[in-house]
Amino acid sequence: MTRLAPLALLGLLATPVQALDLTDMTTAEREAFREEVRAYLLDNPEVIMEAVSILEERNAAAQEGNDLALVQGNLKAIQDDGYSWVGGNPEGDLTVVEFLDYRCGYCRKAFEEVRELIEQDGNIRFVVKELPILGQASLDSARFAVATKQAAGDEAYGMMHDALMAYKGPTSEAALSRLAEGLGLDGAAIVAQLEDPAVDAEIRQTHDLASKLKINGTPTFVFGEQLIRGYVPLDAMTQIAADQRDG
Repeated sequence: MTRLAPLALLGLLATPVQALDLTDMTTAEREAFREEVRAYLLDNPEVIMEAVSILEERNAAAQEGNDLALVQGNLKAIQDDGYSWVGGNPEGDLTVVEFLDYRCGYCRKAFEEVRELIEQDGNIRFVVKELPILGQASLDSARFAVATKQAAGDEAYGMMHDALMAYKGPTSEAALSRLAEGLGLDGAAIVAQLEDPAVDAEIRQTHDLASKLKINGTPTFVFGEQLIRGYVPLDAMTQIAADQRDG
């Protein structure tokens, strides 16, 4: 079989893409070129992995740029919507927002690490966004948490939030009311609040925001203006926070 000489192949590979027109080759030349490229890749398979790595880096950079634009265009709704619970240091210099689902395993895994980050840092303003996406139990839990905040205030919500992160039982009104009473809260008042349209309105607004940000999984974090899709361990969160402060 006729094969292109190595120098000829290098010359073709070095030719600008727009100038390399395989249609200008004869059928024999085109077949020879393809065989030469195939042979080169088989002899140097690491080139394929290098190309894949470069493509992934470019895609990640493009995604990061798109995410930054999405966050900047919705920053007020993300950080200060007027209804989401704010914990940590309300006057902190860095706002960290978490979109979460109480039945999400990775949200539960991140829970203690997020709490440790807030305690260690001392200057993080932490905002919780209720984003139930994993079925009826998720929705029941989120609605009860929101109703707790609306009926009994932020401190009660903080207690209920922590409890729901560990809770694995049924999510009927009766069961969640018992959970609330175990925390010293008025379960009946919270159940009554579930009838208020404001509960579903709050969750709907968060879902609408998540849609704008193209969020389709939990947990999702926003550190300052950086959108983090998925679980990240404590050391990574600490570094992201430092990077955001450094600008």
